[in-house]
Amino acid sequence: MQKKLPLSFYKRDVHTVARELLGKIFVKQDKDAVLSGRIVEVEAYDGSIDMAAHSFNGKTPRNSVMFEEGGRLYVYFTYGMHYCANVVTGNVDEGCAVLIRAVEPVEGIDAMALNRYGKTNLNGREKLNLTNGPAKFCKAFGIDKTYNGLILTGEKIFITGGDNLKPGEITASKRIGIKKSTELEWRYYIRNNRYISKK
Repeated sequence: MQKKLPLSFYKRDVHTVARELLGKIFVKQDKDAVLSGRIVEVEAYDGSIDMAAHSFNGKTPRNSVMFEEGGRLYVYFTYGMHYCANVVTGNVDEGCAVLIRAVEPVEGIDAMALNRYGKTNLNGREKLNLTNGPAKFCKAFGIDKTYNGLILTGEKIFITGGDNLKPGEITASKRIGIKKSTELEWRYYIRNNRYISKK
């Protein structure tokens, strides 16, 4: 396994981190299995100028992790049923984070399948849909609010070096499922990857 990304990786501009997270490997150490996936789609959120960011209107108990220094996991509950996981970036009080929208499963696929579908024998469509969305990713990896604030250099959840992509392999587009700051092309994904959430 490659080395964990250092905290210095995360303490940078949110868009730089977002693009460079693509191709990296997200790892979760469970008691019975190691789950890992290649990050293939993300969205950047910057509370200083971005009305869609949870941090735009200032610090609250819900979003306080976004205001800590880069290198923590920010997990929130949405629509009364789903969890979403973000990587906090930048320095203290900046309020920036990168939403992990989709990963390509690498290791522990049976455990992911049990978490998502309650079974391990998946058809082709189920395999493609296993982690191709922010809520699907969290459910497959068993990520909930108990992981909110976790430092990404520990033993439970971390990100390792993977592919260093060339600029031409990354596509930028408008973000998905938001109602504010919809004009910003802050969604980044690996071009032609089968596991992105929306073509």
